[in-house]
Amino acid sequence: MIRATTIARAAALAAAVGLLSTGTADADTFVPLPGGTITETLADGTSVTLSMTAESAVINPSMGSTPLHRNVWVSGTARADLSGAEAAGARSKLRPGYVVGCQVNIAGGNVNSGAGLTQPYSSDTQGSVSGGASLSLGPGQAASVFILDVEGPDAFGDSTHKPFNMFQGPQGSVTWKNATIGLSGCAGYAQARSFVRIEVETARVKEDVTLWGQPFSIG
Repeated sequence: MIRATTIARAAALAAAVGLLSTGTADADTFVPLPGGTITETLADGTSVTLSMTAESAVINPSMGSTPLHRNVWVSGTARADLSGAEAAGARSKLRPGYVVGCQVNIAGGNVNSGAGLTQPYSSDTQGSVSGGASLSLGPGQAASVFILDVEGPDAFGDSTHKPFNMFQGPQGSVTWKNATIGLSGCAGYAQARSFVRIEVETARVKEDVTLWGQPFSIG
């Protein structure tokens, strides 16, 4: 079962924007973002509070020296707090990421326009990438980028890479700092939007909760 709660439905950034440097046409732009919080109650009575704090982006509109290139450094902290009789034994996966779109409305909870779309709240989304990314998108296209790239051995000792932080019990968190998202090929306006998805599994249920951040322009 998948649940998604949309916060800050505005399609454009309402927060103040400050320049980190001045005097050049391609000055980096610092974008403070509001983060947010939601609380959902699962079918077994477990309460899940998902929050995002210290969210921001730094945008360079012309990497590659053409209007087709943008580069974004994103930061934030996601935290999950579980309560209820099943919270102590719950196993959870905390997965932060961003939706990036080229001339497509990403303000709604369901991004459903254009070819090349990747839904950020699907289990194993084809075309999604972890640990920062370089994307090439045309008009009407959107893709999801998973921020984490957690490396570890599998059952056979081989290296695996996972886009989530797994934890057990009532609390877990993830912090990312200056994770890079590069976008090329988009001649029109482009936007990005954070999301944090948690998959919670208890002895009785397995459910997802998704927190959406506020969309912001990346030029």
